[in-house]
Amino acid sequence: MRVAIIAESFLPYVNGVSNSVIRIAEYAQRHGHECFIIAPGKRGDVTAFRGIQVIRVPEIRVPRINSLPVGFPNPLLMRQLRAFRPDVVHLASPFVLGVIGAWASRRLKVPSVAVFQTDIAGFSLRYRLSWLYRAAWRWIGTLHNACSLTLAPSSVAQQALVDANVRDLKLWGRGVDVTLFHPSKRTRPHDDQRIRVGYVGRLAAEKSVHRLAVLDGQPDVELVIVGDGPERARLERAMPNATFLGALYGEALARELANFDVFVHTGEFETFCQTIQEAHASAVPTIAPRAGGPIDLISPEVGVLLDVEHFERELPGAVRAIAAQRQVMATAARAKVEGRTWDALCEELFNTYSSVLAGYTG
Repeated sequence: MRVAIIAESFLPYVNGVSNSVIRIAEYAQRHGHECFIIAPGKRGDVTAFRGIQVIRVPEIRVPRINSLPVGFPNPLLMRQLRAFRPDVVHLASPFVLGVIGAWASRRLKVPSVAVFQTDIAGFSLRYRLSWLYRAAWRWIGTLHNACSLTLAPSSVAQQALVDANVRDLKLWGRGVDVTLFHPSKRTRPHDDQRIRVGYVGRLAAEKSVHRLAVLDGQPDVELVIVGDGPERARLERAMPNATFLGALYGEALARELANFDVFVHTGEFETFCQTIQEAHASAVPTIAPRAGGPIDLISPEVGVLLDVEHFERELPGAVRAIAAQRQVMATAARAKVEGRTWDALCEELFNTYSSVLAGYTG
C-alpha cells in the first residue's frame, strides 16, 4: 500500500503528532508498504526519515500560541502527491496543511483518513481567545467532513467531534513502546522516604503545569519536572524546590519516568495523553484531570482522576493515597498497557486503510 502522510508537525518537533507519524512510517517500512511525508519545516530540517522522503512546506507560528507551528502549502504539493500515486492520504492532526491534503485526495480520487490529535479549540480557551474556540470547531467540522474517515483517539474526543457534526468516525488510540518504557529501568529504591512526583511534557500554558506548585516544598514530596517550553522560567520561579531536568528522550526519559512514584499530568486539553501510557508501561500510577483522553486511560486500579475545578486542592491527598498503595497500582498499570504496542495499533490502522479503500467510490 502507498500512503501519503500529511502532518501538521514532524521532526525536529517531538510531540504526539510527530511521534505517531514516526511509528506509522516505521511500521510501513517493516511490512512492505511505501510512505511519503509532507510536513512544515524550516531550512536545515530533515528531508528524509529512514529512507522515506519528507517534503517540507513553509512554517510559521500562530501569534500568542508559541507551541503551535503551522505549515502552508508548497505550490508543487499537488504535483508531488500525484507523482507518488498514493492509495490513501493520511492526515495527521489536520488543521491548515490538512485542508490541502483533503482537497488533494479528492482531486486524486483516493480516500483520506484524518487523525484528530490536537485540541486546537481547547487551546484557544486557555490562551483567552474565546472567539477562536467557536471558529475552530466550525473549521474542524468542515475539514473532517471533507475526509473519508476520521479517527478519534478517545471517547471524549469522539463525542466532541459528534457534537461538531463530524460524520464517519472511528476510535483509534495510540500504541506505547513497552520495551523502552519498562519497570526494569528503575534505579531508585522503593523504600525511599520521599514520594517522587513527576511530570513529563511541554512547559506551555495549555499544559497548566503551574498546578503542581501545591506540592512544591512539601517535606514528604520530591517534585521532578521533565520538559521544556515557553513557560519554563515562570514555572521555575513558582516552584523553587522542584527539579527541572529539561527535555529528555529515549533511554534517559525511560529511566527518569521509571523512577517516579507517581506521575501527574496537569492539563485538561489532551485528546489522548501518551505520557500517561508511558508512565503505566513504566509501572507508575497516574493522576490527571477528569477531562479529555485521560478519562479512557486512568481507571481506579491504576490512578486517580480529579475534577478540574478542584484539581489543586485535591492533588496532595491523591498523591499520598497512591503512594500508600503504590506497588499494587504499579503492577496493574503495567498490565493495562502490555498489549497496546505500536505494532498492534498500526496493524489496526492499516486494516482501517484497507477497509476505507475497499469502500471508496470517489
